[in-house]
Amino acid sequence: MHAVRGIDLDIEPGEIVAFLGPNGAGKTTTIDMVLGLSQPTAGEVTILGEAPRTAIAHGLVAAVMQTAGLLKDISVRETLQLTGSLFTHTASVDSVMKRAGITEIADRKVQKCSGGQQQRLRFAMALLSDPEVLVLDEPTTGMDVEGRRDFWAAIRQDAGKGRTIVFATHYLEEADAYADRIILVRQGEIVADGTASEIKAMSAGRTVRATLPGATTESLQSAVPSADSIEIRGETVLIHSNDTDAVARYLLTETTAHDLEIEARGIEDAFIALTSSHTEAQTEESAR
Repeated sequence: MHAVRGIDLDIEPGEIVAFLGPNGAGKTTTIDMVLGLSQPTAGEVTILGEAPRTAIAHGLVAAVMQTAGLLKDISVRETLQLTGSLFTHTASVDSVMKRAGITEIADRKVQKCSGGQQQRLRFAMALLSDPEVLVLDEPTTGMDVEGRRDFWAAIRQDAGKGRTIVFATHYLEEADAYADRIILVRQGEIVADGTASEIKAMSAGRTVRATLPGATTESLQSAVPSADSIEIRGETVLIHSNDTDAVARYLLTETTAHDLEIEARGIEDAFIALTSSHTEAQTEESAR
């Protein structure tokens, strides 16, 4: 059993790349190999022409890991000073605190910081070596809405200066809003690679939403033309189809449905559809 068996890609300087996939897809294994924490059994990983551990030793790569440990009994500033002492050349502590938005809590003990503040501290630690490549694992976990927005604004500024950003997240809306490119993996293989718009376009069909009191899934399944799936939420029906015009025509002429809307599929729908279809294709191939 291979955790990763079909990852073959190049990432250009200055790109913001979302690395997405369901649990067990191979994201963590791939990130571990990029960071030199594990070695591939076949193939190779290079960062800026160097092996991962060499690139990290040269300060070219840094990471913000969700589970990275922090010393709880020292302050935010002391944490950064200690981390900075491990590098030959570093950015100033004050500058990285400003970038991470934690200047106001510089003297606060780490144990007194919220989860979101600790995650910002990890971000500041990663910026100390002024890396050319920044790897982020669930970077905004624990942050409030304003904190997440400020964080991504800082990331966008860094990318504009040429820093490459690769991030894994369960917040699909972040990938949709901030990534230049989305790489979707399933069972160790890439199943989609493109912009958010391209990824969403790969998932065919749209959804018709309408108010239809008294409707049941059974009655609609036997009557609605071209319906791929039907969901009932109180008096609201949601019907997915590759021919939403036919569905809308039926609802408006043959039923009492009203407040009808036709919606394009979002990034979450595309994520589910692409990973599910890949799984089904594999199952069918195995059965042959």
